Amino acid sequence: MSDPTPDPARDLESLVPEWLTVPDLAERLGRRLSDVRTLLEDRELLAVRIGERRVLAVPAGFVDDDGPLPALRGTFTVLADGGMDDEEIVRWLHTPDDTLPVPGSPLDAIRAGFKTEVRKRAMEEAF
Repeated sequence: MSDPTPDPARDLESLVPEWLTVPDLAERLGRRLSDVRTLLEDRELLAVRIGERRVLAVPAGFVDDDGPLPALRGTFTVLADGGMDDEEIVRWLHTPDDTLPVPGSPLDAIRAGFKTEVRKRAMEEAF
């Protein structure tokens, strides 16, 4: 019989469409592993532990061909200052929101150029 208690980590894994491990991200961006670790330390990207082996992974939507989406860093800061941990931030950015100017999640809205609207929502959510 399966455990009826939902596993928030598992739900997060399925909510995010694609994950990149740190080595995969370094390869995709053409950067050294140490450079990717610096991006994580500087909070230009967020990573969480996923899977049975609890590997560190970044949502693929956080990057484009040039690297981390510049609009994310400030959004991460607003949400973290409001008390969210990294898993909660990743979840918030990937959770569909019908009230945004474009269909989809806050991350989709950021990618469509609605950074200010998303940050406004992040401030409302966080405080």
